[in-house]
Amino acid sequence: MNIRELEAVVEAILFAVGEAVEIERLAAAVEHDEETVRKIVRSMMTRYEEEDRGIHIIELDGSFQLCTKPDMYEYLIKVAHIPKKQVLTDVLLETLSIIAYKQPITRQEIQKIRGVSCDHAVNKLVEYGLICEAGRLSDAPGKPILFATTEEFLRYFGIETLEDLPILNQETIEDFKEEAIKEVEEELGNRESE
Repeated sequence: MNIRELEAVVEAILFAVGEAVEIERLAAAVEHDEETVRKIVRSMMTRYEEEDRGIHIIELDGSFQLCTKPDMYEYLIKVAHIPKKQVLTDVLLETLSIIAYKQPITRQEIQKIRGVSCDHAVNKLVEYGLICEAGRLSDAPGKPILFATTEEFLRYFGIETLEDLPILNQETIEDFKEEAIKEVEEELGNRESE
């Protein structure tokens, strides 16, 4: 196969699968080495951007996915059902950030950091597909479930790998601690006034 034929096969695979495909699977499908296939896909990514097309290829932690460009959304909703877009509240974002930076992590560890129950937030994040069960903590009583972020998390925030997450400085961490303390105090105050 020449390069154009390889690109056509890769494009067809990414289109038909509809979700991220690992580079290993793409390489096996086109019967070429991973580095060659990675170069082909990245060349396609560049060309799609240069040609100002309505689709693009994104990279997610060593996998590739063919997607509609975000600025095409307003046109899509005119012909398709409105895609379900989850609204992330402050509580969900806080819980998600704890999981993203501390993963894999148990529900109890999240609650210890937040200082309040996180059951609803964790359940919602699982429902939205942003986190998933990542095994169990075998050396703890009851073997609690471990949670980690998903590929959907990377897609949602437009990052390729977890290494792309911003590095938190000590001042930001202290701000988070102060906010968590205020939240706990407010919750305790609300309980006492009831």
